[in-house]
Amino acid sequence: MGQRVATTESGDGVRIAYSVAGSGPPLVYVAGWLSHLELSWALPAERSFYQALAQGRTLIRYDKPGCGLSERTPPERYSMAQELDALDAVAGAAGVERFELMGASLGAAVAATWAARHPERVARLVLYGGWASGADVAAPEIRTHVLGLVRQHWGLASGLLADVFAPDADAGTRAAFVRYQQEAADAETACAMLRAAYRVDLRDVLPQIAAPTLVVHRDRDRAAPIGEGRRLADGIPGAQFKAVEGRSHLPYIGDANALTRAIRQFLGLPGRHRGAAPTLTARQREVAALIAEGRTNREIGERLGITERSAEAHVERIRYRMDFRSRSQIAAWYVASAAPN
Repeated sequence: MGQRVATTESGDGVRIAYSVAGSGPPLVYVAGWLSHLELSWALPAERSFYQALAQGRTLIRYDKPGCGLSERTPPERYSMAQELDALDAVAGAAGVERFELMGASLGAAVAATWAARHPERVARLVLYGGWASGADVAAPEIRTHVLGLVRQHWGLASGLLADVFAPDADAGTRAAFVRYQQEAADAETACAMLRAAYRVDLRDVLPQIAAPTLVVHRDRDRAAPIGEGRRLADGIPGAQFKAVEGRSHLPYIGDANALTRAIRQFLGLPGRHRGAAPTLTARQREVAALIAEGRTNREIGERLGITERSAEAHVERIRYRMDFRSRSQIAAWYVASAAPN
């Protein structure tokens, strides 16, 4: 299953990158705090999660303004209004009028707000790992500490947040996710988005949601207490609530199969058919390892005793086989898949 990446412009002229994978009725996915369309497709666990959602659906994802492949905008511009504008733009560019909508983490607040404002356009709504009130996610002193750490020590903070968001990640995936966060956004943008997460207040929004809704939450989520998921479901007329086992906040870490089964069942989809993950030859893995070290094609050729042209050909074969567009994706994939557990 491949991913096609394109761009559009939001109403205020900001370039938004979005991707399309799979086939079938449209499912628009709103990511959480930070996103990067290319690097997320490179992490084997995250890619597998999206492919599970895209079996039987046309999965449409996008990078938030200021994040990932979307245009980098001043952090002070970031707001819920900008988030909703980006979702409008992507739905329009993808040509979908009525669709299923899923939001994860901070994306759950965006999806819930959009669904309340556009009841005629949302066929079904799925909210994962969300919260009704950001002020209740963590104590004030913890929020202040985390915001200060992100702003002043982004490298250290990205490692700390990886431990909070994905305690069940293996060493390789954790290392790749730390790098992923830093490439997805700079410190000020990350801080602005995290501050917005703490300011979420959906208490007046939830009763306005008319779409059939599933709220799904891990029972020991370390980033968003399960009680917040229950508050979301309690506030939405007729919403279903489903608790799944686990403590990782990132949906693709831990028992992702239980999560995708619950989502697919709600969407009326059969069980997922698990296809074989793409693999590389031994020589291609050698090339990928050198790309992860930052080596150029010439340096790869010298290290492996081949010509620069041969090294370039290996890189292109890797990109084709893995459905990657860049060397950074190859590097992220190698880090995530090569480190010991």
